[in-house]
Amino acid sequence: MARQELAEIRQWDDQRLAREINEAYRALFTLRFQHATRQLENYRALREARKRIARLLTVKRERELARLRGEG
Repeated sequence: MARQELAEIRQWDDQRLAREINEAYRALFTLRFQHATRQLENYRALREARKRIARLLTVKRERELARLRGEG
């Protein structure tokens, strides 16, 4: 599943990637707030949200490095 998602993320343009990163951070904030107020039912969602952010930031960094090497 993660490999398919990663392949899809790599096809996005930089603007969409930035929007998705911002949205993922907002979702994580909401989950943390729900956790703090004891409204969160699925605690695994926190871990999944952090992993999604890591995937998005990894693709962003790959692009930055490719630009520095002159590949992009």
